[in-house]
Amino acid sequence: MSKKSLLKIIGVVTILNIVSRLFGFLREAVIGYHFGTSSLADSVILAYTIPTFIYLVVGGAITTAFISIYKKVESSTEQQQFKELVFTYTTIAMAVLSLLFVLLSREITDLLFSGLTAQESEKTARLFAIMAPSTLFLVISMWFSGLLNIHDRFFGPAFSTLVNNAGFVLLAVLFYPFMGAQAYGWGALLGSVLMVLLLVRELRRNHFLSFRFRFAMENSEYAKRMLKVGVPILFGGATLQFYFLLHRMFASQLAEGAVAALNYASKLVQLPQVILMTAVTTVIYPTLAAKVANGRFEEVAAMYDKGLRLLLVTIIPISIFIFIYAYDLVKLVFEYGSFTAESTAITAELLQWFVIGMFAHAANVYVTRFFYAMEKSLYPVISGVIAVFGINVGLILLWIEKGGADAIALATTISAYAQLFFLLIASRFVLKLTRKNFTYLTKYGIFFVLLALALYGTSLIIHLPMSLFNAAIGFIVFIIFVLVFSKVCRIAEIEQIFKKMKKSP
Repeated sequence: MSKKSLLKIIGVVTILNIVSRLFGFLREAVIGYHFGTSSLADSVILAYTIPTFIYLVVGGAITTAFISIYKKVESSTEQQQFKELVFTYTTIAMAVLSLLFVLLSREITDLLFSGLTAQESEKTARLFAIMAPSTLFLVISMWFSGLLNIHDRFFGPAFSTLVNNAGFVLLAVLFYPFMGAQAYGWGALLGSVLMVLLLVRELRRNHFLSFRFRFAMENSEYAKRMLKVGVPILFGGATLQFYFLLHRMFASQLAEGAVAALNYASKLVQLPQVILMTAVTTVIYPTLAAKVANGRFEEVAAMYDKGLRLLLVTIIPISIFIFIYAYDLVKLVFEYGSFTAESTAITAELLQWFVIGMFAHAANVYVTRFFYAMEKSLYPVISGVIAVFGINVGLILLWIEKGGADAIALATTISAYAQLFFLLIASRFVLKLTRKNFTYLTKYGIFFVLLALALYGTSLIIHLPMSLFNAAIGFIVFIIFVLVFSKVCRIAEIEQIFKKMKKSP
């Protein structure tokens, strides 16, 4: 595949992924419209927490480990056997798990979300029972996507994810007048089924659907290696998902609406974070593995430094804007239907706590990729476990009684920076990825301070009754300040970004 073709594919897939994320975000906005920050909103959000968690954590670990080992299998016969083996055990395990979720929906709901009232638990369990079979379809779809990606088929998997998110939203809206909250359960289930069907069609069209159930293969070493690779990925690469699960477990013990408010705030932070992360990794990450394999470690160190710089100069300014205009953004996006002014105030405060940690979460994902590429996966696992289950849980337990949902958001932000500190130290001494020149941090700091002060001053001077105009004027002023202060502070990365934007058709 030519470099031009590869870049074109990356561009199309990136756009599809962004549109898919937008539909996922639209789902949260529709939930807000229908239920606001009520107990029913909590039930809907909690019900799809577990299938989504299994999909992203377990499905991601299985697929990533499979791709890693599949490429190293020597013969086509062994590749076929390995593919069939993984398909067999993944399908059986997820089918059994989905069945258990259906049969024990109330018990699982009571165990994980212990703070719910009997009525809230019953509603959540009923919705969870409807959504539970989607666990099988979601995990299998992720593995099917990985299988297609191995053979350089990227469009189908990206489009199928878009269809899943769009189908969830559209079906929920369509069924809501007849089913109420249960429409979200059926939307989640049918959206996942549509995704699998699209991927099966894509596999069949490319003649990759030639496998059957297999319970053993001649060379069991490949299965052992996959487990060895997969377990660290499961714990090290799923930090953010563990955060979300813990958010909802602790928030279920608070007043009604806490789960929903935390969810809306975290999604508002996650959307720009994912889009900016996609932009950075599209430019940098595709060549990382090749450079490591060829022993070009000086270039890897330069790439590492360049990526962190890009994250700093893109995510920190956006974080400043979101922090200052948090109330207007929440009101603009969510305050419709059942989402009240009180809901806006609660969500905006949580958004401010979360957005402080946006850079840390993005940088953790980025730095972790270098550990995996250089086969040092133990360190992300250690840092993730300490940050999520140690620092995060400890701070929540310490503060939740007085701080409520704010304590959960603040604990998440602090633990994310603690993990980043650990990874940066480990990357220096373990991966030997260090740069001697840190003078740029001074001018970055001045740039961020100037931007924050100027934008905050603008928000005080120009404060209109309509959030749409407030946020729009604020964003225009934000762009102007970014351009001006990046010139004053000589932030080369920002100047390059705007130059590339001018050159693009």
